[in-house]
Amino acid sequence: MPKTLIEPFRIKSIEPIRMTTREQREQLLAAAHLNVFKLRAEDVLLDWLTDSGTGAMSSKQWGAIMEGDESYAGARSFYRLEKVIQDITGMQHFVPTHQGRAAEKVLFTAVCKKGDLVPNNCHFDTTRANLEYLGIEAVDLVIAEGLQPALIYPFKGNIDLARAEAVLQKDGARIPFGMLTVTNNTGGGQPVSMENIRAYSKLLKQYGKPFIMDVCRFSENAMFIKMREPGYENTPIRDIVKEMFSYCDGATMSAKKDAMVNIGGFIVLRSDEWMDGVRNGLIMMEGFPTYGGLAGRDLEAMAVGLEEGMDEDYLRYRLRTAEYLGERLDAAGVGFVKPTGGHAVYIDAKTVLPDMPVAHYPAWALCNALYLEGGIRGVEIGSVMFGKRLQDGTETFHNMELVRLAFPRRMYTQSHFDYAAEVIAEVKEKAASIRGVKIVKQPEFLRHFTCECAWA
Repeated sequence: MPKTLIEPFRIKSIEPIRMTTREQREQLLAAAHLNVFKLRAEDVLLDWLTDSGTGAMSSKQWGAIMEGDESYAGARSFYRLEKVIQDITGMQHFVPTHQGRAAEKVLFTAVCKKGDLVPNNCHFDTTRANLEYLGIEAVDLVIAEGLQPALIYPFKGNIDLARAEAVLQKDGARIPFGMLTVTNNTGGGQPVSMENIRAYSKLLKQYGKPFIMDVCRFSENAMFIKMREPGYENTPIRDIVKEMFSYCDGATMSAKKDAMVNIGGFIVLRSDEWMDGVRNGLIMMEGFPTYGGLAGRDLEAMAVGLEEGMDEDYLRYRLRTAEYLGERLDAAGVGFVKPTGGHAVYIDAKTVLPDMPVAHYPAWALCNALYLEGGIRGVEIGSVMFGKRLQDGTETFHNMELVRLAFPRRMYTQSHFDYAAEVIAEVKEKAASIRGVKIVKQPEFLRHFTCECAWA
């Protein structure tokens, strides 16, 4: 049996990549104020900024798009998607949204109040921002292993149950629900074990708190459980997924990840207790409850994509792709979050730029260097994204300085990953010449999207 794991698909349509020179990229990055978010996509060779909505849809999805019912209320496309989601999650109540952050905002607005506290393994950027914008404290409780990039541990996304219980004991009156993000995007796309999901669910029930999961990458998490957790090696992915959902009371999802679509999201709830508030908020912020900010064709594509995202051949290939790039980086002496996650490889910028002060934002600097050297666009998961500017002008810094290279689904081939490995190795060799940055303009929330920087 051959050892090479091939892409489990054939390419039917292609999109050209515009090649650029180093000199051109220097000018383009300067015009973008040293913020790769501000670059035009056509000026990027490998666009690994995010895996959110950037993948390629299948022929079945494109075919389903032609069946989209664009009726304002009660479209058949809604009921088709509703049945798929009910079958997968086992939950009855569902509303679509245009993406995950909208699902978060609608749910949090309906359920939370100022002064509340929400525990999670790790809140990603929009989840945290949606909570903090409403005056709610977002508390991260990932296990200690999840904060050590080089440590090999199978489920580094697990929530620390002892710390979670301490928070429930101390601040239970402030907690409307507990959250869990699968996989843990902030900490390297790391999975959460079924044992941990089950135990956290039991703990929350003990304290009378609902359990909400952020399930952007639930299929990838299920595949990690199959590969790493004893007792699940022969369990079909769909059954693992059903068990994961059986422990929670609701979920939010950006369908732009494991549902394999370019736009979309949803809220699903087991009880109807919050549904009036959710539907009312949805109408105010998104649209009527049977379309939720989406066209009927988007609902059709999501129904197909949710099924395709649970295909084991695809999942095995996707996880192996990240692992392959990790092996290439290991050989080049570049540190990264180990073991590799499902949707991305997270470079540990401190291993490439060990002497750069954190105040010069090493991960941001490394993002810029990857673009300048090889036209690769990643995203900083460090002190620009998660640090905080305090009222006295000082700043708190994140405990990890990571560069996430997130891989769009069904988009790039092995040669692209080989090229990326070569670029990253070259950047490490030139580390002494990489310059840090300072922020010269920034908004109050989610500053990484729009901030402007200058060389430090």
